[in-house]
Amino acid sequence: MEEFVKNMFQRQKDEKLERYRRLNRNVVKGQILFTGSSLMEQFPVNEIAMTHGIDKIIYNRGIGGYTIPEMLDAMDEQIFDLEPGKIFINIGTNDISREDETLEMLIADYRSVLSGIRKRLPETKVYLMAYYPVNISVASKQPWPDADKAARLRFERLEKANSAVKELAEEFGYEYIDVNKGLTDETGQTREEFSVDGIHMWPDAYEIVFENMKKYIME
Repeated sequence: MEEFVKNMFQRQKDEKLERYRRLNRNVVKGQILFTGSSLMEQFPVNEIAMTHGIDKIIYNRGIGGYTIPEMLDAMDEQIFDLEPGKIFINIGTNDISREDETLEMLIADYRSVLSGIRKRLPETKVYLMAYYPVNISVASKQPWPDADKAARLRFERLEKANSAVKELAEEFGYEYIDVNKGLTDETGQTREEFSVDGIHMWPDAYEIVFENMKKYIME
């Protein structure tokens, strides 16, 4: 059963990649791109932007479950095919939830992504988004195994991971955005009313994230 679920999840990721490959044939170049893993894929950025009266073309190329190495294998579909003028990146959340992941591995992989962007899209503005908080209590109530363990790992590693991403942004001359103001409770975890499963967030949480990064979208 576990192998079946794993294979099904992989097929879903492959199908999303193929869908993006086909969508990219008709994109308008030079626009805004949101890219990353599930926390980016689930960002209803176009609907929120429309609600705010913002008339900009924003493409979302997030893929649920993706790690940074997977993004490195899908840079064309997730980034380069669109030739964006501006990129917002949120990738690596799944990496820091794995026990065998080290900060050095995260930095090396993320640096490879940024090096590729710098080489292929030297004029593009790039924004690295902070990793979102989690809620361990909500995660512990989920039916999938080790949900609370994954949430706890992310929570323990969050500060150092965000510091590393901030340093990478400075290294490449890109912008780091702390998008988390207003999302957390007194313990530093995602407010329970915003948390779907301890990791992912409801749309009203993304309204707050959008407000925290709106000025960068409008630049």
